[in-house]
Amino acid sequence: MTRPGGTWQNWGRSASIRPARVERPRSPEGVQRAVLAAIAQDLPIKAVGAGHSFAGIAVAPGVLLELDDLQGLVSVDVERSRVTLLAGTRLHRIPRMLAPHGLAMQNLGDIDRQSIAGAISTGTHGTGAGFGGLATQVVGATLITAAGEFLRVDENDNPELLPAVALGLGALGILVEVTLQCVPAFVMHAIDEPAPLEDVLETVHDRAAASDHFEFYWFPHTEVALTKRQTRLAESAPRRPLPVAGRWIDETLLSNGVYRVVCAAGQVIPAITPPFSRLAVRLTGDREYTDRSHTVLTQSRNVRFREMEYALPAENVVPAFREIQQLIRRKGWRIEFPIEVRFAAADELWLSTAHGRASGYIAVHRYWRADPTEYFEAVEQICLEHGGRPHWGKLHTLDARQLRERYPRFDEFTALRDRLDPERRFANRYLDRVLGQ
Repeated sequence: MTRPGGTWQNWGRSASIRPARVERPRSPEGVQRAVLAAIAQDLPIKAVGAGHSFAGIAVAPGVLLELDDLQGLVSVDVERSRVTLLAGTRLHRIPRMLAPHGLAMQNLGDIDRQSIAGAISTGTHGTGAGFGGLATQVVGATLITAAGEFLRVDENDNPELLPAVALGLGALGILVEVTLQCVPAFVMHAIDEPAPLEDVLETVHDRAAASDHFEFYWFPHTEVALTKRQTRLAESAPRRPLPVAGRWIDETLLSNGVYRVVCAAGQVIPAITPPFSRLAVRLTGDREYTDRSHTVLTQSRNVRFREMEYALPAENVVPAFREIQQLIRRKGWRIEFPIEVRFAAADELWLSTAHGRASGYIAVHRYWRADPTEYFEAVEQICLEHGGRPHWGKLHTLDARQLRERYPRFDEFTALRDRLDPERRFANRYLDRVLGQ
């Protein structure tokens, strides 16, 4: 968000900028006019969504386009279960837009505060060994190019560009509309329960295969995994949502309110972190319910943090996880946030972290007031040794030379960038680092 005084900050407070100018277009044509004006003034221009990327991918040193007013449903193709949305539309608003048409997004990440354009452009994903990231649901997009022109990409127009544009890092143009392939609305049966960590590690691939969606969290300093498994059911299935009071106690009071206090106190007295982590796994993560898909897939996270996440070949997740366990023990670190492990299907998007391989994700976090550098860089090295690819919207240290070795279509993407944005109108320091100048 842009604060008084003209300084923009992301949600995690890990990136900020004072842009030369801020504009808030209300239509695709307004975005086009802003791009043409930036070209005339020889200024770089970038759009930002909700600011939920931890990396500097959305930092706009020239003209910053806030897309808060570019939200809403453009059209619905009920016959093909497709919807077109304005690019700034927040994920948490989409279910209400789809409900009257009996539709839902196929999968979601565990946070839904992002804009649809920001989510797909950074490779946001959920969990489920049979499901790809959000960008795999994209069947069409309209963007404004560096020449200030509309470019439509779908099955009829420029279809060869879709695997690049669907997950384009904001480097190919400014998205103004996104067309999603949806599915009939559905509900989900969810079981959250603690389990011995060692048992989960030994059976994690069986667990991931046995459920539509599976993930687990591990609080360092404990021997327990908090598992989450979910089964997709027809919309007509009976719903048994969590009691309002119980959900408030678990998600608002404990997982956010009390947790925020403990994270802050842990910066002053690190010794309180291990006993609180052991208490946390006893008080939370044990419940069963059935509810609408978006309610089950997403959760509220109000405690501010910073995050690094790596996608590994699925078979390398457990060996890498064990090395991270050993690292934390060896260093004697007091880590207040859990490590999250999720899964996703292989896809063919050029810069997808799951490109060409079934993937498992290991995400590490630190409270936003803690310095994550030593922890993140040590974990990063482990993930790299196991074939990891960093999440584009989260913290990492890799550059274009290192990333080129990890993406078979990397050079094709940068060649397309050269064609669509030869003067680097949409560049910033982050894109210069990860894609080259």
